[in-house]
This record gives sequence, structure tokens and C-alpha cells, in this order.
Amino acid sequence: MISTATKAHVQQEILLLAMKAGQIQLENGAEIFRVEDTIMHICRAYGLHSVHIFVLSNGIFLSCGDETEPLFAKVLQVPVNNTNLRRVAEVNHLSRRIEEEGLSPEHVRRELTRIEEHPGFPAALQIAVAGLAGACFDVMFGGSPWDFLCSIVVGSLYQAYAVYLGNPHLGRIVRTILGSAWITFLCILCYRFGPGENFDAMIIGGIILMVPGVAFTNAIRDMADSDYISGSVRMLDAVISFFCIAIGVGVVLALYGNIAGAPLLP
Repeated sequence: MISTATKAHVQQEILLLAMKAGQIQLENGAEIFRVEDTIMHICRAYGLHSVHIFVLSNGIFLSCGDETEPLFAKVLQVPVNNTNLRRVAEVNHLSRRIEEEGLSPEHVRRELTRIEEHPGFPAALQIAVAGLAGACFDVMFGGSPWDFLCSIVVGSLYQAYAVYLGNPHLGRIVRTILGSAWITFLCILCYRFGPGENFDAMIIGGIILMVPGVAFTNAIRDMADSDYISGSVRMLDAVISFFCIAIGVGVVLALYGNIAGAPLLP
């Protein structure tokens, strides 16, 4: 017969596994309801029913316990991380597999470790895809074939900055301002001294790579699900990013206008 202490230890391990799954999802861009749903799926799959969860945009509060289950509570701060929806999808799929296949806690622990330590896409692939994505938006907003080629260069150089300098070494606000300034500077070079023909299309193709689309979408989704605190925090985070982008672009354009003696665009 399993002792009470052993049962409490097993239940605590399951709760920590569920919390780890929620942490991976939250720090990689998942919505609040998805994090809560994943944690509840894992807990209920292992027979825990007295679980209570409260999730914010950067924290998870979890408690468990009643007349039949031991008391347990934990608070976990989740730092803001780069968005990786692949990890979100894998953890979501794993929580469903636990219910369908009856996976052991040890197997789930190994799977969560694998998902968390997955290196993501190679830097070279990120740079190439960023350049191509920016160039496609350039064409959507009226860019010419020359603008398309310029946007590939601008997008690739921006992503190189983000991968090797911005993300590892700079705070979010500073790297956003510097990133938008870097894009604007490159677009000016392509427009004035290169083959670029439509400055506005090129700048849109570059800046679109910095727009926090996932954060903005999740903010609306959270508020629609009545998670007003998390939704407001994410919305504020997205708005601050928009302002930082505007600051970087505006400063470079103003400096160019002062140096050249005339604005770049009429």
C-alpha cells in the first residue's frame, strides 16, 4: 500500500511537471487560457482534481489540496522570452498525449526537457527568412523589383543584428529603438545611393519584421477571454514596442533631414 508521504511526493512531482509545461508555453508566447488549459489537462490526467491556477503574463500561481489531496502551493516567475510557437504546440500536443496514451511522469519530464532545450532554427535560416519575408511585404506595398532586392538585404542585416547583438546583449526597449534606427539607415542608403526606388515600401518591408504581432494578438485574445490583467499588460508591451519603433525611425529621418538640408520624402 502506498504511504501518505509517498503519495504526496508523487502528486507534488506531477504538479511541478504541469507547472513546467505551463512555463514553457507562457515564455514562448502562448495565450493565458492555453497555459491554464494545459496545466489542468496534465493534472486531471494523473487524477488531481483540487488544482487551482492563476496565470499572468509573466507568472504562474498554482495550488492544490483538499480533504483527500495534500496541500501544495507554488509561485513561478516566468521571464519574457522570444516567441517560439513550435514549443507551444509541442507542449500542447504532449498534454493531450498524456490523457490518450497514459504517459508516465518520467517520460513526460524527458519530453519537456527535450522541448525546452530544442535549439530552434539556425541563425543562418532566420536571417535568410527574415530578408525574404521583408521583401515580400515590400512588394505588397508597391515596391519594385529593385526594392525587393534591397529589402532582402535590409531584412537580413536587421535579423543579423537581432540574433548576434540585440537579443543577447541589449534590453528590449534599447534594442527595439536601435533596430528600427538600423533599418531606417539601411533603407536610406539603398534609396539614395543604391538601386532602391520606393523608400516607403522599403521601410515598411523592414519595420514589419519588428512588429510584435504575437503579443498584440494574444493581448486581444486574453481580453476577449476576460483575462483583463494579462491582456492589458501584453497590450501595453505591444504599444511600447510600437513607440520604440517610431522613435528609432523618427530620429534617423530627422538626423538625415538636418544633415542633408532637406527631408527625405516630400
